[in-house]
Amino acid sequence: MKKASLLSFASMLMLTACGGGSSDGGVSPPIQPPAPGLKACSNATTLNRVAAGGVTFVTEQNYRAQQPAMIYADLGKDSQGLNYQWRQSSGPQLELVASHSPILSFVPTSAGSYEFELSITGPGTSVTASVAINADTDNANPVKLRQDHQVTSGNAVSLRLDRVQGSTLSAIDWCASGANLNVDLSNNERPLFTAPSVSQDTLVELRASGSHNGIAGSDSAWVLITRESSITSGYFDSALARTFPYHSDSPWAADLKACTYSNQLNSSCSISRLPLLGQTANGMDKQAILDRVLVSHQWMGDNFASFLDTVDANSDFANLLQSVTAVVISYDVRPSFYWVVTGAIYLDPEDLWLTPLQRDTINEQPDYRSNFGADLKFLMPWRYVKDNEYASSIVPRTQRSHRSLDELTPDLASLLYHELAHANDFFPRSIHGSLAGPTLLDDYNKRATAKALTSDRLADLYPLGSEEMRSLANVRFRGQTASDTQKAYVPADVSSFFSNDIASDFYAYSTEREDAAMVFEELMMNYRHGVLRDVAVTDSPANPTASTVIVDWGQRGRIGDDALAQRAAFVLEGIFPEWDGTAIVASLPAPIAMQSGQSWLTNLTISPQGANTRAAVSAKPAAEIPLQFSGDRYARPRN
Repeated sequence: MKKASLLSFASMLMLTACGGGSSDGGVSPPIQPPAPGLKACSNATTLNRVAAGGVTFVTEQNYRAQQPAMIYADLGKDSQGLNYQWRQSSGPQLELVASHSPILSFVPTSAGSYEFELSITGPGTSVTASVAINADTDNANPVKLRQDHQVTSGNAVSLRLDRVQGSTLSAIDWCASGANLNVDLSNNERPLFTAPSVSQDTLVELRASGSHNGIAGSDSAWVLITRESSITSGYFDSALARTFPYHSDSPWAADLKACTYSNQLNSSCSISRLPLLGQTANGMDKQAILDRVLVSHQWMGDNFASFLDTVDANSDFANLLQSVTAVVISYDVRPSFYWVVTGAIYLDPEDLWLTPLQRDTINEQPDYRSNFGADLKFLMPWRYVKDNEYASSIVPRTQRSHRSLDELTPDLASLLYHELAHANDFFPRSIHGSLAGPTLLDDYNKRATAKALTSDRLADLYPLGSEEMRSLANVRFRGQTASDTQKAYVPADVSSFFSNDIASDFYAYSTEREDAAMVFEELMMNYRHGVLRDVAVTDSPANPTASTVIVDWGQRGRIGDDALAQRAAFVLEGIFPEWDGTAIVASLPAPIAMQSGQSWLTNLTISPQGANTRAAVSAKPAAEIPLQFSGDRYARPRN
């Protein structure tokens, strides 16, 4: 890999959007001229200022039960480089999902008094202070806007309005105060914008009004846009969220952010500075793994730790994590990826949330690849199933639901198997002792040049044959313009190309690296969790849903096809050389053919069993579950 291609890859991975102007900060900011599509509020909402222990707490005029709320800690200077730690000291127990931020968001559960303690530390700063607020009873305000938070200048922002009993509010109206914001209101319940450049930390108000059943209301979300150091990184060349080590006392705490998620990173860190987990004496220890976790929110590390505790009984993930330097979980990572430049795995927390308030902290900016291949006449949906039901717990953003660790396991496990397959393809445990450096990138380049990676050898020994599928992958996953020939392909053409080849998934044609990762992901989900992957070729109607797309060809559990057995065993033994890949692959169930001419939904119940043996975990009826398409969970294909 050349540096130029890495820079391009980095810029595509990071969330980007159009910028805006700047303004002075302040609690009651001056009204700015509205950006197109968004008016300025006629009056900025008045906030209180309460001085205590060297901190000025900026509080709302009124707090009410069940209404989203905030407290902002103002030190009279920018918050960059400071560490914040909030904790609740009295009152009914609340869920605090952003306890390391200058702005504390919370929802009072009932009327009463609440007190919070804040510690702020950093260069020249050591402050501890407390603030108390009183919440009145719920006044049935139908407008609830989520959620108040801090964002770095140049980073993406999303907010969301609650629905009331499943219904959209009527007469939704938006305004803003504090900065000139170019807001995307194409979805009137979910404003999107890029935090503008600011010369100092600036508090911005977005206000929504609406009504439900004739009852009108309004609510404001407060977004603290923080000034950050200028971006000098050629790798991370767009704004990143603030992150912190999950274990503050980690021996790697000083290097995690600098080496894996920094706008000042200009070269790969040396192996001696941040080695792979497997190169350390205690790398398999859970605490050692958590010492390498970098998060934007505490709950992300908590949930990841719980996942390792409850799901990884066979130590699959502990072993696979030996080939990474760090695990970065941040609200602005979308989609998940592994990157050889840093040796880290980057996780989209959408696969980790357990509560609605946790999910509120995750940015909703859409994937930049959403329209790739829109002029092709076929689709290739996928899903994981178990006992003729969706294995995933798919919850729409408009529904405020909790979920269990069991419910998030299929999505998170499959994602980890995929991304950690890349790490173990590049740096298998068998070579950790011979890595010469000085950086992992140097070792990767040597191995790639020598065609020594498992994915290289897979392509050499068991190559994919369909050039048509390879070219179509460039359109669907890289955004290349479709040729007239490709535009003319009908589902039957694509079914012939794909079904007669030995790829496990369409995404396998994007690169040799993704081919190996898709094989490993599907195999492990089948072998360890009894979860089967469906893949199909369908038509592409104007409104594609599970009920409207018609299957031309499809299989459940394709990884168990005899035609794929040798390559599946080869990949498995390349990553887990201590396993008998041939025996494990032979134990997998034979694939099940889908019913041509039937919808994707109808083909959900093709497994040969009289009745479902477990309750469905999906939070929606199967007919309403959104389609997922090949490659949609993964970052731009790697070279």
